Amino acid sequence: MKTPLPNGLDDLLVRARPPHGGPPDILRVLHAVHDLCGHIDAQLIPAIAHSQGVTEAEVAGVLSYYPSLNTQAIGRHRVQVCLGETCFANRCDRVVEAIRTKLGIDLGQTTSDGRFTLEPVSCVGNCAVSPSVRIDGALHGRVRPSDVPGLLDHYR
Repeated sequence: MKTPLPNGLDDLLVRARPPHGGPPDILRVLHAVHDLCGHIDAQLIPAIAHSQGVTEAEVAGVLSYYPSLNTQAIGRHRVQVCLGETCFANRCDRVVEAIRTKLGIDLGQTTSDGRFTLEPVSCVGNCAVSPSVRIDGALHGRVRPSDVPGLLDHYR
């Protein structure tokens, strides 16, 4: 039995088909699906593969390569903590612990109310003012553990 597609996805996949004889653009389609649905459910891989004329393995390979493409639903607010070398040297581990304590979740998890997802990132390019935290794209530098409650309360 065919899995029903989320609203708007069928049209998106039809529009995303490569022109006759043209190359597939798996990554572009994955980004479009991610933007529409908020994540890419594994059950959508066959439909994405069919739209591009490629195998499911090719789609899964591209999907697994890009960590910014989520395969499960994320919270309304995406909290990303930089774990790069400079942030690590400036004790980002203390910031991670403060966020974990405040939200009651570990890295890679979402709060039970669906409000926050906590993610590690390898670098946010803000080394001069590390440690850094990015929340919904807004970059915060020189974050101290004592700053965490105020930062997160702003997004409640």
